[in-house]
Amino acid sequence: MNELYNKKLKTNARKLRKTMTKEERHLWYDCLKHLPITVHRQKILGNYIVDFYIAHPKIVIELDGSQHYEEPYHEKDRQRDDYLRNIGCKVLRYSNSDINMN
Repeated sequence: MNELYNKKLKTNARKLRKTMTKEERHLWYDCLKHLPITVHRQKILGNYIVDFYIAHPKIVIELDGSQHYEEPYHEKDRQRDDYLRNIGCKVLRYSNSDINMN
């Protein structure tokens, strides 16, 4: 069994793929989908679902809405990033405004 896959999150990951935010759709359809490498959407890694994941070279792309700048999310995001780094991932975070304006 793959310890990086929490089967309990499968239904939620599927739902998130079907209901992407405007910024996720923009990044996916206008950029990531056309790359010559495999990019996974709403990928389960451990107990987390990451927005986008590139297996080689283990890159996680997270899009942050405004709620991520509120105090309760800072610690959760830090713990999530620490976990992802501990399993060898590089975490790239972009704000929704970065995606919309750039």
